[in-house]
Amino acid sequence: MGFTTTFLQQLEQETISIVAICKVLNADDLFIQKINELVKTNAANGLLFKAEHFFLSDCISIYRKLGEKETEKSQFALAYYYDVLRNNHFADAKNVSEFDKLVVSPNFKNFLEKVKVENIISNVNSSDFIKVLSENKNPQLEIILLHFYNFLQFSFEKSFENNEITNQFFNSNSNKNQLPKDDSLEKVLQELNELIGLENVKNDVSELINLLEIQKKRTSEGLKNAEITLHTVFLGPPGTGKTSVARLLSRIFKHLGFLSKGQLIETDREGMIAGFVGQTALKVDKVVEESLGGVLFIDEAYALTQNSLGNDYGAEAINTLIKRMEDHRDDLALVVAGYTEPMKIFVESNPGLRSRFNRFFEFNHFSPSELLQIFESIAKKSDFVVTDDAKEKLTDTFELLFEKRDESFGNARVVRNLFEKCVQNQANRIIKIKKLSKKTLKTLIEEDIPEPNETQNQVAFEVKES
Repeated sequence: MGFTTTFLQQLEQETISIVAICKVLNADDLFIQKINELVKTNAANGLLFKAEHFFLSDCISIYRKLGEKETEKSQFALAYYYDVLRNNHFADAKNVSEFDKLVVSPNFKNFLEKVKVENIISNVNSSDFIKVLSENKNPQLEIILLHFYNFLQFSFEKSFENNEITNQFFNSNSNKNQLPKDDSLEKVLQELNELIGLENVKNDVSELINLLEIQKKRTSEGLKNAEITLHTVFLGPPGTGKTSVARLLSRIFKHLGFLSKGQLIETDREGMIAGFVGQTALKVDKVVEESLGGVLFIDEAYALTQNSLGNDYGAEAINTLIKRMEDHRDDLALVVAGYTEPMKIFVESNPGLRSRFNRFFEFNHFSPSELLQIFESIAKKSDFVVTDDAKEKLTDTFELLFEKRDESFGNARVVRNLFEKCVQNQANRIIKIKKLSKKTLKTLIEEDIPEPNETQNQVAFEVKES
């Protein structure tokens, strides 16, 4: 990625501030006592966790939730936080040229895996640190949230307001598993039908709803039913709406009475597999507990069987998962997703998996016209309009991308990236205009759209890099 001295200096100043805040919190005996009361541990030494332990644990929780965006930069930032907070060691910015080599080394990868496993305070929810600060009206609360914000910025270049950080990463247990009060099956079906493309998936969902409706009616008449599994396999390339459809399915199952809560919990290999014996089962148990009453969505599920670390913890994860699927078969639905061929191999790899999945939804690449519709939808939601000339250039772009696509083509993700590039181009074009009208601010013109070949080259580069 090319680490810079400026990045290292900024990271150092940020971490110095965190250390200072933790010292203030550690001096608050009441706070330390209350936060430690939440930790159920059998440790014989009776040592108390300090503020930096909780801060680091919550950073790892955030890191896991954004695992699909993991980069060498985010890996380095997490390791840097750990080294300062636990070892009081600051990486020397003078060695910046060595860090590019460091982050790709096997030793660093293994070290980071160990950090993530050993520094999670497993008996404490990620909201507890913030909750105790909030309940005691601690003046450090806003500053702590700011540092979490900076962690996201430094690690993932992802922007959130403080209240969004609180809502998304430190969910309160009282409402995280509840759907909106005015939610209904009709609303879900309307949202499903408004999705662009996916006609075969919409038909599959409709047929599944028909089956479940008849099952309910047979039960109400005292008739026996064949056992219906809600577990489903989503097959297809990235960016084709698999997560969106899984979220809608969870609400459909809730409204039809087959699940009690209807929430969706997303995870992947990172969220289920640990680097040490016995830890993987605990991670699987935790994510299953969060998913009870709803859908557990495992993206790129075939990665569970890819033995990249030279151990067999993936098999441990799968066996634990199969056991939990059976234990909670009346109130848990599992949706596994990924590329078509690897997913078929994954399901067939274990008899316990194959026997529990008999429903497969096929997600296809979006057509050029559907990609244009997605672009226009994103633009509309962001208060932009697209001129006819710009649409023609976009059409040429999407036809080229569709023609050159391979299985890894990102579909809607590519469209979102292109939209952001167009907005940047528009800003560069109009920044020198002294009197900007509302129409000018809203309009994307042909000049703002990158050349089709430029976009194609960028897409090909991103696929090669990943």
